[in-house]
Amino acid sequence: MQKDAIIAQAKDYIAKEKDAGFRKEVEDLLAKEDWKELEDRFYRDLEFGTGGLRGIIGGGYNRMNTLVVKSATQGLATYIKKTFPGKSLSAAIAFDNRHYSAQFAEAAALIFAANDIKTYLFSSLRPTPELSFAIRELGCDTGIVVTASHNPPQYNGYKAYWNDGSQVVPPHDTGIIDEVGAVTEIKEMDKNEALSKGLLKIIDKEVDEPYWAMVKSRLFRPQLIKEKAGDVTIVYTPLHGTGAMHVEKVLGDLGLKVITVPEQREPNGDFPTVAFPNPEEAAALEMAVNLGKKEKADVVMATDPDADRLGIAVPDGSAGSGGFTLVTGNQLGVLLADYIFLSLKELGKMPQKPAMVNSVVTTGMQKRVAQSYGAECFECLTGFKWIADVWRRSETDGKGYTVVFGTEESYGYLVEPEVRDKDGVSAAAMTAEMTLYWRSKGKSLLDRLDELYVTNGYWQELGISKYFQGSEGPAIMKGIMDEYRRNPPKTLGGITVEKVRDILESVWKIPGDPAKQEPVDLPKSDVLQFFLADGTVVSARPSGTEPKIKFYATCCGEAKAGNLQETKAEVARKLDAIKKDIRSVIGD
Repeated sequence: MQKDAIIAQAKDYIAKEKDAGFRKEVEDLLAKEDWKELEDRFYRDLEFGTGGLRGIIGGGYNRMNTLVVKSATQGLATYIKKTFPGKSLSAAIAFDNRHYSAQFAEAAALIFAANDIKTYLFSSLRPTPELSFAIRELGCDTGIVVTASHNPPQYNGYKAYWNDGSQVVPPHDTGIIDEVGAVTEIKEMDKNEALSKGLLKIIDKEVDEPYWAMVKSRLFRPQLIKEKAGDVTIVYTPLHGTGAMHVEKVLGDLGLKVITVPEQREPNGDFPTVAFPNPEEAAALEMAVNLGKKEKADVVMATDPDADRLGIAVPDGSAGSGGFTLVTGNQLGVLLADYIFLSLKELGKMPQKPAMVNSVVTTGMQKRVAQSYGAECFECLTGFKWIADVWRRSETDGKGYTVVFGTEESYGYLVEPEVRDKDGVSAAAMTAEMTLYWRSKGKSLLDRLDELYVTNGYWQELGISKYFQGSEGPAIMKGIMDEYRRNPPKTLGGITVEKVRDILESVWKIPGDPAKQEPVDLPKSDVLQFFLADGTVVSARPSGTEPKIKFYATCCGEAKAGNLQETKAEVARKLDAIKKDIRSVIGD
């Protein structure tokens, strides 16, 4: 990017940004002639993608700041008004504990108000799933949550929602993107004026209390919990985020003993005790696991900052009965699917045509578990908005399926239809009940998982991510994906690649028969999947929210009660060989 262009963009931003702090950042960079940093802040506009915004907080068009948030909200408001002409419109907004979340949320609310859209703004931080619930509960036409989920502290983000409580999907996603890109004027309104005109309403308990009641109502065995709650100890951490208020309330109301990690209970946008506030990371659960050992917990739970993801660890009987095993997102999804279908069957509540939904990169074991109960498992693209989309369409497509569970490998679970995004709070409640149920049967969650391995095969997954920062990052990632498309590997880990599913090009390819192709019935997305001769599936896709490319592998070995350990070792060997092949392409 030429210096003159950088200066022009920076001066344009300074003239428009009303936040003195963000404006001064750019003024200081110009004064220092820090062209490298300025180029990173202005070489592009922070992209309003199909899920909204996410980026590093700071001044500039390629950063998260009030001007960028206002512009995005103006585009969203314009699209909503065009989509529902003549309708009295409303929106809901929630925000988490990150730096500037409250300011960004209020700025967005006042843009909506200026566009004559009544806005319900939470009085303080709330989880993402409650925002989804609020949209449905209040009958809103759209919604926003200000969060960067589990990203590092320097990030913030903005997710846009539709009137069904799910994140926007086609055609609305691209329609909103077009309107955001076309914004030339931003309508604004003073907060006092918005309040006096009834265009801004501050909310809290009128949504909190119905949400808590809903979460508890979706449990299967309230009587078992009432009788046996004292038998289970739960250690929990919200990782400095939004989860404590709801998880402690719901589980406490059920009579369950919840011990929250004191150093991580209070909201803090710096996340001082963890490198990444991500329950997928073992290090993020370290303090909770240590407390779990001390308290002899039956399960350790962690939610991410906006409480839409849940991670758990459970005692494994090692190291003098003080050891804990981290349960992966795929494994907890298997356990919850099994428990939900089992409970519906035992209680005589199984729908005529039951179903669950997971993403194309989630373990194949979940499909086998669903089928063992006579249920269907629908697959969709990665991202919970697609799970919500399948769930929503199943309610009106006339095929008669009742979806009872949705999950993805990245620690997202949805166990109730009242929310249309992953819900770490309800997943925590269901996991607590599931732990108690298996405890009443003399089993741990790991015991049940091993039983499921014997009946459904042993499945293990692998995840690899490689970051490509800076202006050249997108081109590098595109080059990797393009090369895989031009020259797909004939083998991975020494195993023959039999089929390739190119979801971007909407086609199945057969390497052994290039002339033979079949259509892919999924929305277009930059995803490549390699199906190996032994049933292993390896997937590659650039992240939609971070500058990284992600690889996933799911591998299965048929197991019997007597050879489970041998099967685990063989599957691990295969995945290690696959990992080496991937690393040879993307580097360490």
